[in-house]
Formats: sequence, structure tokens, C-alpha cells
Amino acid sequence: MSKQIALAALAAVALAACSETGGMPMGPHSAASLAARITADAAADGSAPGAVYALTNRISGNAVAVFRRAADGTLVAAGSVATGGAGTGSGLGSQGALALSDDGRWLFAVNAGSNEVSAFRVGPAGLSLTSRVGSGGTRPISLTVHGSLLYVLNGGGDGNISGFTVGADGVLAAIRGSSRVLSGAAVGPAQVAFSSDGRWLVVTEKTTNQLDLYAVGPDGMATGPTSYASAGGTPFGFGFGHRDELFVSEAAGSASSYVLGGSGGLTAVSGAVATHQGAPCWLVVTKDGRFAYTANAQGASISGFAVGTDGSIDLIDADGITASVNRGNTDLALSVDSRYLYQLDGTSIFGFRVQADGHLAPVGTVVGLPAGTVGLVAH
Repeated sequence: MSKQIALAALAAVALAACSETGGMPMGPHSAASLAARITADAAADGSAPGAVYALTNRISGNAVAVFRRAADGTLVAAGSVATGGAGTGSGLGSQGALALSDDGRWLFAVNAGSNEVSAFRVGPAGLSLTSRVGSGGTRPISLTVHGSLLYVLNGGGDGNISGFTVGADGVLAAIRGSSRVLSGAAVGPAQVAFSSDGRWLVVTEKTTNQLDLYAVGPDGMATGPTSYASAGGTPFGFGFGHRDELFVSEAAGSASSYVLGGSGGLTAVSGAVATHQGAPCWLVVTKDGRFAYTANAQGASISGFAVGTDGSIDLIDADGITASVNRGNTDLALSVDSRYLYQLDGTSIFGFRVQADGHLAPVGTVVGLPAGTVGLVAH
């Protein structure tokens, strides 16, 4: 019993770390304005230019902070665009507060303080707001998009997922009757995401240590959930691989991998692989499915995992430290070609080049985001 209490206490501490934002700096930063330019440390071989987006989450007016990404991975701040809604001013304890459509034409953001979702057109001149609608619940914290279908995870009250269609003009329309409950009330949901083929939705539940699986029909309606026990404690962020693998970070100190069956069902492959770092809450998977990375909020680090052909995962570095950042690091994002990895860390964004063996080479840091910033996506 005492061992169970101790483990529960450790999980609670880790979960608290994953619900906070605002890092402890490694050293002095210069230029605290949003217009600061990222400092380049490396970048011999680059990729096509793109952008990185973060959500300011301000109570007084939520906005998307925009950074232009050069071919060498460096960033230049390009202002911000209002969502028209309100944030909460503090961490959401979730992954996926921002989402990009598969073709990169649309960006979606949660307004957790006003119970809304905003949609933007992504164009050569920047972002333009196309829609703002109620989220179908309270305190939206995560969203996911596949084709013209968007689902939102509402974390307030009993919690639910709710579906929307994305029109050709970027206007969101609620799918009547699409809201679905989670496994129960007060389950501590963290993320919702579509499987690669769009046939399934997964939700992580931190409090119950469960993964919820919903089947998505041709009409966009979700059925379920069917709940599965997490292989590790406090499942949080996750991502899908190339072969129907599901990779999940666990705030209690580990990561796990599963295979999603063609007719549903989750089968564990690697269960609760220790990161040796505190509070691994956020997770991303490279486009080629070879590597996964967790952001460790108490470890001030990023852990890299090599992915086997069977979906198994192994640490790239024995101590779990593939890169060092500030304590309190949160969301991760990869460029569309996965050459660059970005880490939101309080009021900063750290940039890294993903090397052939999965190790990370720093390309610089940009500062000046407001406290409480959440969500990170890149293209």
C-alpha cells in the first residue's frame, strides 16, 4: 500500500509539472520582445521555408504568435493574429491546442477561456481568421483535423469530444449529435487525435490511466469510447507512426508504444519505457516514423527514442537526455519534413536540427512570448 501511495504521489507531482508553463532559464536572454530573431548555431543543410505557430492563451485576448521559418531552421518573429476569443493565462495540461490541416491550408486554435475554436486560412501574406464557433463543451484544450473533419476535446465539466466540418472557405460547422462522452467524469483528458487514416480517434485520460478509442464513420460521427488501460502511469501526449503504431508519453516517467488494429483495438508493444527524466508529457513522431521525442517538464530535457520496425521503442541516449532546454518545457513540433524540431519552453522556443541518427543539434532560441503560451505547430 505504501508503495502505491508513493507512486501516486510521484505521478501527481509529474502531472502538476505538465500542467504548468513558464521555464526556468538556463542563462541570460537578450531581447525579450516578440520581434527577436532566432540565433543560428547550425544550418548547413536546410529544407523548404515554412512557419511555426504558438498560442498566446491570454485572458485579455487570445492570439496566434507567428514565426517565419527559414530553410536553415532559424526563425524570425512575424507578429501575432487575434483568435477573437479568450485564453486562460496559464497552462492547459494538454497537447494539441493548435492544429494544422494535412495540406497546410488551415490552422485551428482553442480558446479555452471563452469555450470556442478559431479557424484561420494560411496564405502567403500570413493568417486570416475565417471562423470562430462554440467548442461544443467547456474549456477546449486539444483539437485534431483529418481532411474536412475537425474534432475538439473539451476538458471542462464532465468533458467530451465534439465534431465539426471544415468548409471550403474555412468556416466551421458543428456536426449535430457528434458530441461523445469520455470514459467518465473528471478523467483529466489531455489530447485527442485522429489515426493516420482518419478512421479512429484516440483520447488520453491522465486521471484514470486510460486510452479511449472511438471509431469514426463516413458521416464523421464518432462511436465509443472503448477504453484501454495505459501501459504506463498518467498517459498524456501521443503521436501515430507509419504502420498504425501509437506512441504515448506518460507523465509518471515513461513512454509506451502500441499497435492499432485494423478493426480497432490497441495492443502494447513497448510498455512504460523509462525516460529517466521527470514528467515526459508531450510527444511527437517524425514523418518517416523512425524517431519519437518527449518533452520532459521536470527534467529540462528532450528524450529521443528510436522506433523499431515492430513499433518497439528504445532510448537514443541511455540517460534520456537527447537535448537540454529549460525546466518547464512543454509542447513540441516538427517541421513538415521533420528536419527541424521545436520546443516551447515558457516564453521561449528552442530549435534543433534532427540528425540522421536521431540526435538533436541546436539551431538557436527565440524569446519574448507571453507567460502562459501553449500549443506549437510547424510547417
